[in-house]
This record gives sequence, C-alpha cells and structure tokens, in this order.
Amino acid sequence: MKKSLAGIYIHIPFCKQACFYCDFHFIASLRHKDEVTEAILKEIKLRASELEEPVETIYFGGGTPSILQIDEIRTITAAVYRNFDVVVAPEITLEANPDDLHLEKIRELAASPVNRLSVGVQSFFDDDLRFMNRVHSAKEAQETLTALRPYFDNITVDLIYGVPGLTDAKWEANIRKLIALEIPHISAYALTVEQRTALAHFIRKGKYPPLNEAQAERQFRLLNNILSNNEYVAYEISNFAKPGWFSKHNTAYWQGKPYLGIGPSAHSFIDGVRSWNVANNAKYVKAIMQDVLPLEKEKLTHDEQFNEMVMTGLRTIWGVSLVAVKHKFGSEYAEVLLKSARRFIDEGLLENKNQHLILTGKGKFLADGIASAFFRVT
Repeated sequence: MKKSLAGIYIHIPFCKQACFYCDFHFIASLRHKDEVTEAILKEIKLRASELEEPVETIYFGGGTPSILQIDEIRTITAAVYRNFDVVVAPEITLEANPDDLHLEKIRELAASPVNRLSVGVQSFFDDDLRFMNRVHSAKEAQETLTALRPYFDNITVDLIYGVPGLTDAKWEANIRKLIALEIPHISAYALTVEQRTALAHFIRKGKYPPLNEAQAERQFRLLNNILSNNEYVAYEISNFAKPGWFSKHNTAYWQGKPYLGIGPSAHSFIDGVRSWNVANNAKYVKAIMQDVLPLEKEKLTHDEQFNEMVMTGLRTIWGVSLVAVKHKFGSEYAEVLLKSARRFIDEGLLENKNQHLILTGKGKFLADGIASAFFRVT
C-alpha cells in the first residue's frame, strides 16, 4: 500500500562562478554538462524501483539549475514521469539566478513543466553582492523579479543576513523590497562560515571581518517582525510564506517524508536509510555509465531517527508532536522529551500547545541548541 507522498531532488552541479560562502558541490565549468546530464537521466532509470510512494514534488537544485537549457529541463522531467508514479499537478521547482532569467528564458520556463521558481537574490545592494561574489547586480535582481511576476505566481526568493557591512536599515530595505514586489515566499538565511570556502579563508587571513552573532540575531528578529506584520507565516525558521504558498518539497523534508536524490552529491532518505552520491562529477558519471550507483548508505538507529524528528520538527510551525513520538518510539521517549522540555518552557523558549512542542519567537534563534539538548546518544 502507498504510504505517503515523496519528493525527488535533482542536483545540477554547475555554476558560472563560486560564491565565497558556498560549500555545495559544483564546478565553474560547463565542459562536461552533457555527460553529467546523460548520467542523471540514467540514474533516474536505475533507481526507479526505490520509491513506492507517488512523487508529489520535483526539485532542481544545485549548483545553478537555471544554467540548463529548456530542452534539458524537459528531458529530465520527462524521465521522472516515465520511471515514477507522479501525482497530477506536482510542484516542480527550479533554482535560478537573476543573471540567467532574461525575458526569453522566463517565457520558455513558463511554457515548461516548471511551475515554481526559487531565485537566489541574496541582497539588493551591490556591495553585499560583491562581498559574496555573486554574478548578478542589484539592478538585475529587481528587474528580473519584476519581469517574472506576469509569468509565475509561485516564486520564492533567497536573502542572506548577518553579512558584514549589512546594516539593519539595508536589511529592512531588502525585506520590504520583496514585500513590495508581492513575492509570496521568502527564504532567509544567516551567513555562515563553512570551513572549505573562500569566506573561511578570507576570515582566517584577516581579509574579511569575522561574523557578528549579535548582528545576525538582531536581523533575524527584524525579519520575523516585519514579515509577520505583513501576513507572512514563519512556517519554518528560515522560510516565510503567504498562506497557501508553503513549499511542498521542503515541508516534506521537515515532516520526514521520503525523498530520492539524483545527481552528484545528492542525498536521499527512504525508510530510515540515508544515502548520498559521490561529490565528484567524473566519478559519478563513470560509475553510472557502468550501471553502478556511486553512493554510500547509513541506516539510522532508533535514537538517530528520534533525533532527526526532534531537530526537523522544532524548526517548523507544527513543532514536535508528543503523540507522534509516543506512537513511533514509545511512551518512554515521549515522557523523557517532555521532562527535558520543561526548563525551556519555563525560560519562555518553548511552548506545549496541544501536545506539540513548539519554539517561541524567543527560542527560534536558539533552535539548534535546544534540539541538541533533547538528543539521545546511541
């Protein structure tokens, strides 16, 4: 029997240039794009039996998927339809950068299977974009979003806060720009320093200033206040949407639904088993063309599955259901979780609403630390 709905993530590992903060797998060359695309199509076929559930969402991530030609997007989407049971009118998202979205490309996308665009704006100020080594300009970002509105209703835009030099006034201007453009979904992330990135190197060498946690927390509060006052729902710590515009794909991640990752470095999670493909384009292509899946697997223990449920659940508006914990893991897990939660409830960081542990506004910025306090060590 079909258990629920599933998602498929397709990793497109190509970018025009490297953003200084990014540690996702990609290469800044399109020389082997055809070979990787062919391998992605073959991997879809090789893994056709892995999902029992109907596919509700298809997500092109990366990298920069908007680098793909429309025919390539159509071909990959058609391969998913051939090999999986896809629901009627699935959510199909394409991550895109403003510099790729000229009017002709927008019109082609609107006529393609893609029905949701995720646009990586990050900032409407050129100094911030230069700091991050983004390709597009602030003017280009605004013009692109304005051009998109007649063709796409379902648009989400990424912003980054906590950037050195990003004042609160500039940050507020970024947020209000998206409100004025009537963007229905906004994803906003604190800038973080990943070890193997140019940003980490620049900070170590003293070329860039270290990040300011107080600035990030202040701008996180500002973000929440402005968006809540403009009828956006903070349905996940970094994701805000008008009612009816929540991301189905990302919501499935947070609710523990199965998903299959296709492409180099892509991750999957099915029946308590996490797997990930090799993060190397040449090795990925070679293996797939030999009918070998170049992946590693990890079966999560009972405790690890509990930790995952707590970590993802706390990030959402729905919180962690004590009833669901009891049903899946047993009464002892639910009782210990509730006991551990009491000090955070007393501190105003957590609430127990109808047997759901939900972070308060004060607790959201501390989500990872609070979640880790509930983790069970196997």
